[in-house]
Order: sequence, then structure tokens, then C-alpha cells
Amino acid sequence: MHRLLGIDPGLAITGYGVVDIQGSRHRHRRHGVIRTNASEPIESRLQQIFQSLQEIVAEHRPTTAAVESLYFAKNATSAFPVAHARGVILLALAEADVACHEYSPKQIKQRVVGVGAANKAQVQELVRLLLGLAEVPAPDHAADALAVALCHAQSVEVPSELGGARGV
Repeated sequence: MHRLLGIDPGLAITGYGVVDIQGSRHRHRRHGVIRTNASEPIESRLQQIFQSLQEIVAEHRPTTAAVESLYFAKNATSAFPVAHARGVILLALAEADVACHEYSPKQIKQRVVGVGAANKAQVQELVRLLLGLAEVPAPDHAADALAVALCHAQSVEVPSELGGARGV
């Protein structure tokens, strides 16, 4: 069995999802979000993300992690806070000696839904079905993090590669 930690990075909200993989079976363990307060200084918010992720990793002991890559939609300036969050996320994973892999939003949609241009509702519904959940996981950032974990699970050719060397 391999345990994957999927992460949807963000400064205001970082989503995470923990999934166990055994062969072709996917089992949902936990999902949630790390929220930071916009009125706090950025260094405090980054510290909160770092410490919360350390606790999640210590509790669930993932074999490997997968993080959504930085996406510059229309405003590159809005990507900077996400880049800061990704930095502390990658540091927390490195400090815990958890191998990390990176996937673009298009790759995640392609691997989970089969269509790189899938919409958010399609991705969330496939996450629900693949994990056998009664409802679509909420909030959105947590569902996105589960999709990142499932993307990685479907990206490796052999289960032993789940902790392998295709890192960020």
C-alpha cells in the first residue's frame, strides 16, 4: 500500500487530500484545507502553512506527495503569493523526506477525467466516483488536492514508482 498526499497550493487556502493506493484501488483517507488570515503578515501565513503541513505529514506519513504546479492565468502578480506558498510546501515535504511530484492543471484534468479541458464540476465528480464517496468532496481546494493525488496515482506505471525519483 502507498499513501499519497495531494496538495492544491494557495496562500489564502491550501487544499490537501490523503489517498491510499493498493494496486488499482484508491481509498480516501482524509481531505481538508489550511486557511490563513489575509490580515496577517505574509511571513506568518507562510509559517502557518508550513507548520500545518508538517502536522499533516507527521499524522498520515505519505509515501509520496504531488503538488499542482504554478499556473499563470491572466495576472502574473496573483501567482506570486501562490509561489510563496508552494515554496514552504516543498520545504515541509523535503524536511519530512517525502518525494514530491508536480502536475499542471491540464495534466491533472487529463489524467483524472480523460480531457485536459474538463471543467471543475467534471473533475470533482470523477474524484467522488474514483474514491467511492457519497458526495463531492468540499471545499473546492480539498477536492482539487484529491484530484492531484489521483493524478499522480494514475501517472506512475508501476506502484513501486510511487515513491520514486520523478520529483519536482
